[in-house]
Amino acid sequence: MRTTTPLPLSAEQQSWYEQVCAKLDPKRLQTLLFELTDIHSPTGAAREASEFMARHMASIGLNASYRPMNEISGNVVGEMRGSGGGASLMLYAPIDTHLEGDERDRPWVGPADFVDLQPRARSEGDWVYGLGASNPKGMIATLTEVATAVIEAGVPLVGDLILAMADGGMPVNVAERDNAGMSNGVVHLLSRGVAPDFAIVMKPWNTVYHEEPGMGWFKLQVKGTLGYAGVPRGTPGFRSSVVPAAHVILELEQWLIEYAEHNASGVVKPHGWIAGVRSGWPERPAFPSAVTEIFFDVRINPRTSPGEVKAQFAAFVADLRARHPDLDLDWEMYGSVPGGTTDPDNWIVQSALRGWEHVEQRAHPEPSPLGGQTDGAALRRFGIPTARLGWPWPAEGSPEPLAEGLGGMGATYVPDLMPCAHKIVYAVIDTLTRKREELGL
Repeated sequence: MRTTTPLPLSAEQQSWYEQVCAKLDPKRLQTLLFELTDIHSPTGAAREASEFMARHMASIGLNASYRPMNEISGNVVGEMRGSGGGASLMLYAPIDTHLEGDERDRPWVGPADFVDLQPRARSEGDWVYGLGASNPKGMIATLTEVATAVIEAGVPLVGDLILAMADGGMPVNVAERDNAGMSNGVVHLLSRGVAPDFAIVMKPWNTVYHEEPGMGWFKLQVKGTLGYAGVPRGTPGFRSSVVPAAHVILELEQWLIEYAEHNASGVVKPHGWIAGVRSGWPERPAFPSAVTEIFFDVRINPRTSPGEVKAQFAAFVADLRARHPDLDLDWEMYGSVPGGTTDPDNWIVQSALRGWEHVEQRAHPEPSPLGGQTDGAALRRFGIPTARLGWPWPAEGSPEPLAEGLGGMGATYVPDLMPCAHKIVYAVIDTLTRKREELGL
């Protein structure tokens, strides 16, 4: 059981905390969230959204800049420097959405007429809808509101407050846009002078996490021969690739379940899911394909390297071949991102825990095992101690019907965000009103 190191705020720090919390404005947050959601920002094409946020950051008093990666994509950073001698703390969220928001998503997203799948904003009462309105744009709006309230309250910070958003945060790879995704934006940001001492990443779930998994992408090929629909079964020289693939899929599904159990440790349980199957030509159904491809994402525990996961999958394939010598299989790992971890006793994790407990007025429970991957893993791999903090998700009670499953991650009930904002304010005051030596730096 992880424990929280008690370190109450001083009377002066508590006063600053209360002053900032009093400045938090859910209506202002909602307005920003609506405006940002109304700017479409698919992975690798977030320039307009990032430039919008650069202008907004400047308007609230941050020293803000847009950091281009190419003509259509870039990141944004805003900074408020303290009096000196303190740490730098970055509040971070990605800015890109996981879907394209057009016909390229169909039919793979299911029915596409739900409000949370649309690349435009809609508001109803305290709800904001639209592609990415919850993740990532609800997170961006919340972190920006925290920074705005800190500035308005006039807290005499010692350390530097950094507010940053990067493109490429979604677990995708968009080849036609410079292979955007898989944390390419935050890596670009960190490689070019944005070097905080600590970071807080806002992501779903009302929990503090100190580590997150990476991910491995695999393609498994089941091989046969090119066929013709007019020949009878048993014709010499023809072997279907499609029918054996059905058996392989069931075997792979069981392996993924066992893999997650075998590789679980810390607060990470690295789940995996088969994402799709591809074979043949829709316009040539008379010719069964010689190859059927199965592709999947399996998450990688921070204490397991991508190379070790690759070896585990190789062993699974070898065993499958041994038990079914009639199968002709080939495979490759075509994507790999290591996990990342921060010492749970590190200052920023403990500060986030204290903030959580201060707002919730209870001890932080043992976190549920985590399988979700974020840019937090990349931050940690760069040696930046990082805490992940969030809010109850998905939102419940929507007056509008929403897509099943994750959908467009596009429905936010603004009051749900405010307790998380208070927790982050606590960590900001706790961290940036102290000298470096008090923080173990």
